[in-house]
Amino acid sequence: MNSFKALGIDETWISKLKNDGVIEPTAVQTMTIGNILEGSDIMAEAQTGTGKTLAFLLPMFQKFDSDSDNIQGLILTPTRELAIQITGVAKQLAEGTSFTVLPIYGGIDTSAQIKKLNKAVTLIVATPGRLLDHLGKGSADLSAIKTLVLDEVDQMLLSGFKFDIERILEKTNTTKQVLCFSATLDSNVKKMAYKIMKDPIEKAVKKESVTLETIEQKVVLVSDRWKEEALFHELEYSNPYLGIIFCRTKRRADQLETHMIQSKYNCVKLHGDMSQNARQRVMRDFREGKYQYLVTTDVAARGLDISGVGHIYNFDVPETPEIYIHRIGRTGRMGEEGVAITFVAPKDEIMLKDIERTIKMELTKITYERTKGE
Repeated sequence: MNSFKALGIDETWISKLKNDGVIEPTAVQTMTIGNILEGSDIMAEAQTGTGKTLAFLLPMFQKFDSDSDNIQGLILTPTRELAIQITGVAKQLAEGTSFTVLPIYGGIDTSAQIKKLNKAVTLIVATPGRLLDHLGKGSADLSAIKTLVLDEVDQMLLSGFKFDIERILEKTNTTKQVLCFSATLDSNVKKMAYKIMKDPIEKAVKKESVTLETIEQKVVLVSDRWKEEALFHELEYSNPYLGIIFCRTKRRADQLETHMIQSKYNCVKLHGDMSQNARQRVMRDFREGKYQYLVTTDVAARGLDISGVGHIYNFDVPETPEIYIHRIGRTGRMGEEGVAITFVAPKDEIMLKDIERTIKMELTKITYERTKGE
């Protein structure tokens, strides 16, 4: 049987994973963690939602030196949103340790970041532009990093970041380990990546084939203004034993949970800002049926495996077809039937077409008709 222990992960980190409901490693974790712990450069291709983040974070944290005040790890991402997601997972791993995680991206006060950089920082998660600002000011020292991760490396090297990355690399040491992860890796990306890596080991996870036959999928066409009302209408109609409602951001999840509680729905939220104990308590209570609905984000729900979930509600359309498949795969398990309902505003219709193309199905669509007065 596959296990994190067999991959070389210490019990400290295994216990943390168990507290978050993560028991077994995913395919990309199984393929890469051992090689990363050995110090090899890795070029890995795996879909979104397959556990890429933990695949590089777990061995990085295990190799960090608790006695060092140097920046030991650097993760570069193409977007602020991805940096926020990775930071959330990293901070959960860092809880209860001496390791510190600092996100560096636009929208955060630079002076506050500089203050934190003047103290001991173990891991930086950054977008290239803002990190270059700090390097220019001399507020970040990358000369001692052990591991550099380029996440979504195809976007990093093909979307105008190539020059920025080269400038950042000039500030790092030549002995660092380089890990490149992406959902797609074509020959052009590989050619560029090889220039910054040392004899990388290539890994590729076969695209997940999710059985959708047992899941009834439908789309509710609704303007964003009336989306919450449309969701409540569906909740009244379906009334499942357990249902998971996905939001794109923590703020959206907070707002929706507040409004659901005001409307007397038995619900609870789960997202990355919560402590480990709070997350563990929420998952246990939901699994035991103390709450009917779990309002969550994709990041918070990573590794969540709860039987008896009859309905998935995509309050916000997922950012990729792979995330859509990953979300709805939490129902219709073990041969049981499930239902997935996605609320689509006009701005989401392009992504809806991408989803339909990926799953090779045209989804049933209904238009939400308001019964209340305008």
